[in-house]
Amino acid sequence: MINLILKNKFSLIGIHLALGYLVTFLPISKLYGLLFFVLSIAIIYSSKNKNEEALYFMSYLVGSEVFMRMTNGAFLYETGKYGIMLFAFMGLLLGPLKQKSTVSFLLYILLLIVGIVFTQTPENESIRKAVVFNLSGPISLGVFAIYCYKRKVTVSQLKDLLFFCVLPIFSMISYVYFRTPNLEELVFGAVSNFDTSGGFGPNQVSTIIGFGCFILAVFLFLGNKLTPYIFIDAIFLIYFIYRGLLTFSRGGMITAAAASVFFAIFMFLHQQVTIIKISKYIFIAVVLFFGIWLYTSNITGGMIDNRYAGKNSLGVKKKDVTAGRGEILKTQIESFYESPIFGIGVGNGKYKRLESDKHVTAASHNEVGRLIEEHGLLGIISLLILILVPLQNAYFSNNYQRAFLFSFYIFWFLTINHTAMRIVFPSFIYGLSLLKIVPDTDES
Repeated sequence: MINLILKNKFSLIGIHLALGYLVTFLPISKLYGLLFFVLSIAIIYSSKNKNEEALYFMSYLVGSEVFMRMTNGAFLYETGKYGIMLFAFMGLLLGPLKQKSTVSFLLYILLLIVGIVFTQTPENESIRKAVVFNLSGPISLGVFAIYCYKRKVTVSQLKDLLFFCVLPIFSMISYVYFRTPNLEELVFGAVSNFDTSGGFGPNQVSTIIGFGCFILAVFLFLGNKLTPYIFIDAIFLIYFIYRGLLTFSRGGMITAAAASVFFAIFMFLHQQVTIIKISKYIFIAVVLFFGIWLYTSNITGGMIDNRYAGKNSLGVKKKDVTAGRGEILKTQIESFYESPIFGIGVGNGKYKRLESDKHVTAASHNEVGRLIEEHGLLGIISLLILILVPLQNAYFSNNYQRAFLFSFYIFWFLTINHTAMRIVFPSFIYGLSLLKIVPDTDES
């Protein structure tokens, strides 16, 4: 089944583009989600995960999560997180042991669970919902990390994983295109735009589109075609960047740019290319990006310039360019000082801000701040585990492997600092940074 999919990449891209259009007027999104889970479970079970089927379907699920949410195809809002844990457990239990055991992430999960003891929600608020909202992401990360820790995957398998992930992102791009009103009729401001994000959260949409941009850029850089012609791949990349910018949500696009730069740096180090060749790549990238930027700026009446410059629609510099995230982080640090050992309890940060007079009521967009506030010293230990283990993996790798590993690591760290763990993507990309990437000839 996996090989059949990989032999028909261009056809599947076309099918997914058509799917994005069809769900705009046909109620088939839940059927799509149901078929995906039924087929995935059946294939993983029947194959005993001999060829990493679980990993492939986890990758596809991560790429499709936001698309399912925005089209009402998810049976539960946290379907992505539950799904990745289900597939990971199936892969571990049914398949051959392919990775080294580790106690680091078991300890990480246990440290998270301790925080539940201190959870206290206001009347009429569900403790279960508070815990699930805040811990389903971190725990799914721990489970997937256990699955991936030093698990051997070949370079070809890794590229195929990225292809599986980008497939449903094509559907999302198509859906966003058909759901977006005429751009000439829109009044753009210097804030995140729901109209150009398919009517869904721009932050989540931007994050996934950003990863789609990264995947397409990696394939182009390595000379691997998704379509019969490389110029079609380049057109897809240009359009992905354009749609990502139109969401007016900066986090996903800036993160993708940073990860792409790290990927290119390590690839250049690996290939030991000359300054002249590097200059050619930089020139092409700069010209391409500024061309897209100028076109987007013209379409948005210059508002995209203000957005990324931290200015309001009048061009005046905002006092807080973090859209309130900085103030939330400040309150989280204050909470840590009040309860430094065990924290204030899972989910309590939001309710504490609701009761304060500082008018900062949003749930945290920063997972680092949430861990410190709600889990205290135990949260800091958990964070150190997450930070150090992938660095150790990268240290014992070569520059080709580091190009992928550091890119995944950068994606994880920057994503949890602008969108926390609202989607399963950070769990997935963190797990990929723990893989042991081996040449195609080494599958032992």
